Amino acid sequence: MISSDVSEIAADLAANATLLEIAENLGLSPLLDRGTPFTLAEATTAAGVAEARTLPFLHAMVAAGLLERDAETGPFAPCADLADRRYEAGYLSWSLNANRPYIDHAERFLREPEAAGRQHQRDGRRVAVSSRWIGSHGFYPGVLSEIINRKPRRIVDLGAGAGALLIRLLTELPTSTGVALDLSSGACEEAERAGRRAQVGDRLTVVNRSVETLVDDPGPLDGADIVHAGFVMHDVAQTPEVFAGVLRACREHLADGGCLVITDAVPYVDTPGERAFSALFSYLHESSMGVRLPAENQWCELFRQAGFSDVTSTPLRMPGSRLFVATR
Repeated sequence: MISSDVSEIAADLAANATLLEIAENLGLSPLLDRGTPFTLAEATTAAGVAEARTLPFLHAMVAAGLLERDAETGPFAPCADLADRRYEAGYLSWSLNANRPYIDHAERFLREPEAAGRQHQRDGRRVAVSSRWIGSHGFYPGVLSEIINRKPRRIVDLGAGAGALLIRLLTELPTSTGVALDLSSGACEEAERAGRRAQVGDRLTVVNRSVETLVDDPGPLDGADIVHAGFVMHDVAQTPEVFAGVLRACREHLADGGCLVITDAVPYVDTPGERAFSALFSYLHESSMGVRLPAENQWCELFRQAGFSDVTSTPLRMPGSRLFVATR
């Protein structure tokens, strides 16, 4: 961000987050993501809104510095630091919008957490979008680097969602194959479509199952050089015996020299750069989602108890996040 005054930074962040969320809801994010200029006609088609309605919003994006335009009738181009601005906006979007039910109904979640959880659920799309924005700089780069450098032949991604991370890996590793496992049938269908669009569909297998089912049927893990799970295992860990079974299944079915790569969070980190967001993340998970995050040393000990010989933990850019690598 350009501003240096704290109040100006806050104002910029709020404005950028709101405009970027509007762009996302209008279907304009693919145009912003491609990093090249786009026309008013392309924006109108993507949004499904008349030019007279689309143009004022694009003008607002230009005025905010999120888009650039050389001439009154010329194409629009994303600003050079759009990725950085969207990463920053992701924290605001996740905190205030993705978790809106927990804020609006805070008292009920404290009084009747189970009933409140059934009645007031988060919008899955808002969670996915804000998590993707944070992940773009907050944890994806570290995970991608770790896995790509190992040059795995077969990758299994647990809780893969729509498969974005795994598809990126298969694109970078043209001789590798992958398995995307997720509980959501909708996410699995989108992963299959995304794989075909990225021309990796012939190397991608999509499995519509929960992570917990691997205890009784570990078939999807067979022969994996890398098993990855991103912000999934803290849910599984709430049932210790099931989590232990999943970890053992991963270890037993990894190829020789294979490893488990886990991106997840640790609670209430007190270092200055992490403490505020880590406190919010930890509190919301425990008070509203019923998830008690394991401490960093507890994560490492659980991997060792499952038989992994070497376990490392590395802080990532997102406050409170850690990259755990456990070698078979």
